[in-house]
Amino acid sequence: MATAFTWTVDNMWTMDTPEPGFVVNVAWTLTGVDSQYTASIGGNSQFSVQEGTFTPYNQLTAAQVIGWVQEQLGETGVSNTEACVQGQINSMINPPVSPEMQPLPWVA
Repeated sequence: MATAFTWTVDNMWTMDTPEPGFVVNVAWTLTGVDSQYTASIGGNSQFSVQEGTFTPYNQLTAAQVIGWVQEQLGETGVSNTEACVQGQINSMINPPVSPEMQPLPWVA
């Protein structure tokens, strides 16, 4: 089964300039689910004044804000974030083998 990725917005911080409710910081989480395995990673994106249409805070949607986050990360950043979550899931499916310390054979 392929991993299904879900982006969520956890928190947002605003300032009253240049517009009331201007979003300056977004805490987000990317969660991946592959069958019985789930992994996630969180991040924080900061925003500054940009040209474009201002959306009042009470009219923002999760999809719009996630779009901002993904745009800021860029295609490579989104891909790398998803790869990190996928790596966590892969480690659950096939746990890495870790070396074990052994007593020295010549020490009684």
